[in-house]
Amino acid sequence: MVAAAAHYGLTVATCLPADAATKGGSEATVRVAKADLVPTEANLLGAYASWAELEAAAEALCAELNARAHRVTRRAPAEMLVEERSRLHRLPIHPYTAAFGVTRTVGCPQPMVQQDWCLYSVPSVLAGETVWVRVHGSEVVITHVGTDGPVEVARHLVTTPGNPRVDPAHFPAEPEGALNRTPVAANAAEAEFLAIGDGAVLWLKEAGAVGASRVRAKMADAVARAKLSGVEAVNWALGHAAVYGRFAEADLASILAHRSGAGEPSRAGEDHTLQPGTSAWEGFGR
Repeated sequence: MVAAAAHYGLTVATCLPADAATKGGSEATVRVAKADLVPTEANLLGAYASWAELEAAAEALCAELNARAHRVTRRAPAEMLVEERSRLHRLPIHPYTAAFGVTRTVGCPQPMVQQDWCLYSVPSVLAGETVWVRVHGSEVVITHVGTDGPVEVARHLVTTPGNPRVDPAHFPAEPEGALNRTPVAANAAEAEFLAIGDGAVLWLKEAGAVGASRVRAKMADAVARAKLSGVEAVNWALGHAAVYGRFAEADLASILAHRSGAGEPSRAGEDHTLQPGTSAWEGFGR
């Protein structure tokens, strides 16, 4: 308590035993809470369904009392607070550490912490780190105190033993399966090929799946053609080659030539017809 008071720049003044004048203020706070907040048979208030409702009722009561004129000063506390702010010192930016609850070490490899024999998840990047856990009403709040000060890293509804609270976002992404792997460059040549685009990535995946030969040589050829024909054209050609299973030596060049119009197929027109002729029908019926 002394350390907390020093953190906030306060002085702890203890009450004298059996002295109503020194402890009347504390008792009055309890009396107000009993009379206006806690449900009893006397005030006929219904039970609060959650801690949040009790907090809301407390805030509403404070707003009502602070707006009411004090019987001694004849002024509302809310009005006097404006003048008193110039004489009050500011509170520290970060609250006293003990206010964050109790310390827990985040598990590894499972980023979980325990509170009242219940497990709650924490972001996996904090595995092995020390965090602070506290119960706030119907929620469990987990805070990490780092170089930038305290940061709330997780908040869960209170649970029961055997029913852990898990946030999927707190866990790293599952590794890709054998049928869905993303190629990762192991050297500069592979990085240059994959930088061509999604078509290059798809081509490499499909080429590996079918067991294509001389993959490295074809990758180098694609990189060279990208410098001549343009990255967009080669990326498009690689994607189409992957889709249609074209992994032979000259397939990429053939697809690029076709796209550029050099390999444009014959089409019927005024100067050309696809009709092979009628010579095959000359002897029909004879």
